[in-house]
Amino acid sequence: MKGIKSKALYLLTVICLFVLAACGGNIDSDNAANGSNESDSEQKTIEFMHLWPEGSSKQHYEIVNGIIDEFESENPDVTVDVEILGNEQYKEKLKVLSTSNELPDVGMAWPAGFLEPYVSGDKFAELDDLLDGPLNDSFVAGTAEAYEIDGTTYSLPLELNITPIYYNQRIFDENGIEVPTTFEELKGAIQTLIDQGITPIALGNKDRWTGSMWYMYLADRIGGPEVLNSAIDRSGSFGDEALVQAAEEVKELVDMGAFINGFNGLGNDEAKGYFINEQAAMYLMATWDLPEWTTNEDNPQELRDAVEYMKFPTVEGGEGDTNSYVGGPGVGLFVAENSDVKDEAKDFVAFFVEKWGEKSVTDAGVIPATKVDTDGIELPQMYIDILNDLNEASNLTLYADVQMSPGVAEVHLDMIQALFGGAVTPEEFTQQQEEALAAEE
Repeated sequence: MKGIKSKALYLLTVICLFVLAACGGNIDSDNAANGSNESDSEQKTIEFMHLWPEGSSKQHYEIVNGIIDEFESENPDVTVDVEILGNEQYKEKLKVLSTSNELPDVGMAWPAGFLEPYVSGDKFAELDDLLDGPLNDSFVAGTAEAYEIDGTTYSLPLELNITPIYYNQRIFDENGIEVPTTFEELKGAIQTLIDQGITPIALGNKDRWTGSMWYMYLADRIGGPEVLNSAIDRSGSFGDEALVQAAEEVKELVDMGAFINGFNGLGNDEAKGYFINEQAAMYLMATWDLPEWTTNEDNPQELRDAVEYMKFPTVEGGEGDTNSYVGGPGVGLFVAENSDVKDEAKDFVAFFVEKWGEKSVTDAGVIPATKVDTDGIELPQMYIDILNDLNEASNLTLYADVQMSPGVAEVHLDMIQALFGGAVTPEEFTQQQEEALAAEE
């Protein structure tokens, strides 16, 4: 009897073990299945570093936070982890992080020369797929191209500045001046103002880049949008006849007294003061000054009502058109090449660019790099007009000194000041820049 009981107990034990093993196998299978599901929905984190602290850039800061909240709401499996630094701190930290391959998944970059070391070091991912996909035909002509290296895009711009000529309509009306559309008409208006004892143009060329914009526009209007770019990238030459002629036209403006007295010794802010005080009729400057003529209550309402803008006039027989602008995008967004969440980071960049274009102009007075539908937007009319013009832009030529290496940029800026000051001839102006560029080949 005892033996029978022992056998029965043994059989029961074996059965229980078998059942437990079978159950255990099912539990493991279920856990494996659940584990796979958990992996598929694993929370992913995008590290995002930007340079708009709340204290110094409150409007930008709030727009960024709003965009992140929207993205996380639409992508519940993704979290955006943000680090914010001031401009110079940001640039220094980016350099340090790049040396150890610890760049954030998404960060901010600048065009042209800033990009080159990061691209040559394989630090930034290619973003052409976003331009061909979700952001196709979203950008103002020439803006995304500023972030290309050898035909490949490594960052996408957020902001844009172009450079119109602001003018005082009251002064024009009082002197019977029509808004010029050709360079000859512009010189006629300048001469009329001179004859009436009025300073035609406020220019603070102590800063040098201010005079460069006048030269760049004349190069564009005479030789077309590629002539200056080609000289800089070495597919052309600074000895091109159009570039020499542009320097000659600058000399003619100086010789006829177009610019405020002492312009080479005045800083830009000093020169702008003459325009604000209605002591000069015109002022060529980028659209970062739009708030001065629209919403800045420190400037009299009478002035803001009087200021209008015009496109830089065409030159008779020239190859450029009035929808081609001198300017440049501001910061853009990059994706790190070695990011563990590259796909999600690219999705975030595309989302951010689109939302920034919608919000930045209305909430911060920023001209975005993307095209803006102005229907239904409540903005000062000058903003509306600029945005509509940008939607029709044929070209954007990046500021010459930004395109150049630091050494060549110094030569260019020094030559600009020398040309405006009459210290070099137009031929010497172009020759010295050609030699500086050629020396780097």
